[in-house]
Amino acid sequence: MKCRAGCGACCIAPSISSPIPGMPQGKPAGERCLHLSVDNLCALFERPERPAVCVAFGADSAVCGSCREEALQLIEWLEGETG
Repeated sequence: MKCRAGCGACCIAPSISSPIPGMPQGKPAGERCLHLSVDNLCALFERPERPAVCVAFGADSAVCGSCREEALQLIEWLEGETG
C-alpha cells in the first residue's frame, strides 16, 4: 500500500520516543510533528535527518485503514494497546 498524500495520521497519532529535529524528546501521541505541513505532508521526507522510526514506517491497510480518519483511529488504538 502507498501512503495517501495529505493523510499525516502517522505524524500525529503515535508517540515517537526518538529525537526529531526541533523535538529532542520526541513527541507525545496525538501531537502534530513540527515537520508536518498544513497540507499534512512531511517536510523531512527523504531527508537524512528524518528519524529512523519514520523511515521504517510502512503504510498498510491494517494501520492506515481506508481513509485518513480511519488511520487516525487505528493508530490511536494501536498506541493505546502498545504504549
